[in-house]
Amino acid sequence: MSIVEICQWLQDTSFGTSIRESTWTFPIIEGTHLLGIAASVGTLLVMDLRLAGWLFRREPFSEVTRAVMPISLVGFTVMFATGIVLFWCQAVKAYGSIFFKIKIALLLLAGINALVFELTLRRQSAAWDSDPVPPLRARIAGITGLILWAGVICAGRTMAYNF
Repeated sequence: MSIVEICQWLQDTSFGTSIRESTWTFPIIEGTHLLGIAASVGTLLVMDLRLAGWLFRREPFSEVTRAVMPISLVGFTVMFATGIVLFWCQAVKAYGSIFFKIKIALLLLAGINALVFELTLRRQSAAWDSDPVPPLRARIAGITGLILWAGVICAGRTMAYNF
């Protein structure tokens, strides 16, 4: 089976069809997806702006992270779950969209950026936690996160308007 055939099967399941053809279900899921994006990316924006040294310069990085990460994780979970359902009900269109492919690539890069930060810079954050401007590598991670998440959102919204 090709990927397109798998996508066709997926969207033709009774679950995919019922969501796609429902008057209310699809818009509710899409709205919930957008709320998940707002919660997740909005809070990550605060953390990335702190990493960049552009916001909350008087607040320790650890305090900013402690305040925003629980909200971000809940938002990410909602965003991820609803994104899967949205893909499920329109898999062929999504898979055929260049904007979907860009969005997935940027999501992967954002994940890699976060993973590299967590595995390297986070361990050293005690040394620069209260510095108004973190070290260059931390600033680069923050700015990279800002750019990648902006790209994810732009690609996702553009994808939605080109179906």
